[in-house]
Amino acid sequence: MRSLFALLVCSLFLSGPKAFGQSGDEEVEQVAKFFDHVLTEGQCYPWLHYLCKEVGHRVAGSAAGAAAVEYSQQILDSIGCDKVWTQEVEVRHWSRGSIEKCKVVQSNTLGDLELSVVALGYSAPTPNLGLKAEVIEVKSLDELRKLPSSQVKGKFVFFNGPMDPKKINTFHAYGAAGSQRTSGPRVAAQKGAVGALVRSLTLKNDDVPHSGVTIFKQEKPIPAAALGIQSADKLSALLAQEPKAKVLLELNCQDLGKRKTYNVIGEIKGSVYPDEIIVVGGHLDSWDLGEGAHDDGAGCVHAMQVLHSFKALGIRPKHTIRCVLFANEESGLAGGRKYAAEAERKGEKHIAAIESDGGGHAPRGFAMDALPHVLKPAYAKAQNWRSLVAPYGFYELTTGGSGADISPLKKLGVVLFGFRPDSQRYFDYHHSRTDVFENVHRRELELGAAGIAAWVYLIDKYGLQ
Repeated sequence: MRSLFALLVCSLFLSGPKAFGQSGDEEVEQVAKFFDHVLTEGQCYPWLHYLCKEVGHRVAGSAAGAAAVEYSQQILDSIGCDKVWTQEVEVRHWSRGSIEKCKVVQSNTLGDLELSVVALGYSAPTPNLGLKAEVIEVKSLDELRKLPSSQVKGKFVFFNGPMDPKKINTFHAYGAAGSQRTSGPRVAAQKGAVGALVRSLTLKNDDVPHSGVTIFKQEKPIPAAALGIQSADKLSALLAQEPKAKVLLELNCQDLGKRKTYNVIGEIKGSVYPDEIIVVGGHLDSWDLGEGAHDDGAGCVHAMQVLHSFKALGIRPKHTIRCVLFANEESGLAGGRKYAAEAERKGEKHIAAIESDGGGHAPRGFAMDALPHVLKPAYAKAQNWRSLVAPYGFYELTTGGSGADISPLKKLGVVLFGFRPDSQRYFDYHHSRTDVFENVHRRELELGAAGIAAWVYLIDKYGLQ
């Protein structure tokens, strides 16, 4: 009996769409139409090509960031949105500079050894001739906090805690190790360190360093940089033999102060509930090492593809569907905060928001978040739709987590969804020079876009309460 039950469950999730209803079932047929359309006529892949190859990386407040705003406005206009506009956002603009060098100097066993390095966002520059000091290694932020300042003062703090390979969802591993990068340099500065070096947040065993933001509050920023994994391992091995080994770091990054950038917004007006809004979005900014292909060009073109598919298939939604391409997720979340603040100020009613910010890999499902009294009925309602999208790879529907840019909407009672693709390769590319268009698989990108569009359709048709 158990074997028969298992076979039935397997056939439910692995067979084609007809397994979920009669041949005339409207929902099954409509979900299939979204996938058929995106996989044959979708535009998300060529849009991503232009965004990566013609615009390139898109640091908020930069000239390339402004070009990305203009390009995405043009795409939303060409789709035939009922309205397209921008929302001004103020950001701090940080520039990487042209010099990023790091090496072990005058080692007793290795002599001078070059290390692969990139500056972390909002790092301070080093003096013109570089910064040379001894290095103290720690495996976690908590370990540093327990050290007396006398052991840290005047040194580089080297954070060498790896992402945990036992965590199957690599975002969980990233979250557990990420405080070393985001907060580690700040705590190091509080204890008198002259600089910070951080093991890159990746599970790939190469020597490509990964950047990302580091946050200073009242402290004066210190030079902070990420090392490639192999460079981090070499430095750790050397320190085990030579605890007083010294490193020379050279950075000429700059904090250029406040700049203006924009959220880009396009919408299709609802035919029945025009004042009730479903948001789908990604963040338009990226770091400046690669092309921002997975992070988060993929999410932006996913969101635009949703509107394109509704228009191409002649579906007039009951609720207003709004595509929001957020500014400044990478270094402050200014775009997401501004959007939520404006929604609250205008008294707008948002019933749901979906963000794609996990890359363009093969889909796995969605995560949900909301205020507790909102989440429970919404999750129960959404469970009814799982069988409609499971044949296309959307097996998961979990609670907890959504997307950074849409998270400020939670307090307004909005149901939040985070698109969840397969995570195994995402941190191979994240915040590094390898996050380029060539590392996005067209079919995987399109499957994600189609599934998000189908999910928006179901929310629009049935609501979440």
